[in-house]
Amino acid sequence: MAKPNYSFEKRQRDIAKKKKKEEKRQRKAGTEPETEETTSPEQSEAIKNIVWPTQDKTE
Repeated sequence: MAKPNYSFEKRQRDIAKKKKKEEKRQRKAGTEPETEETTSPEQSEAIKNIVWPTQDKTE
């Protein structure tokens, strides 16, 4: 039977903690973490050009 590699597991936990802490720090600073899920410049421009319907309060 293989011997567990505790140092590898500890390192993975530490890396996960650092990543989570960095994301939280960026969230509190008001910046978006750099991920692949952020919108591209073309998508951002398209979102700005959306015309939302207004609700008229005529009674």
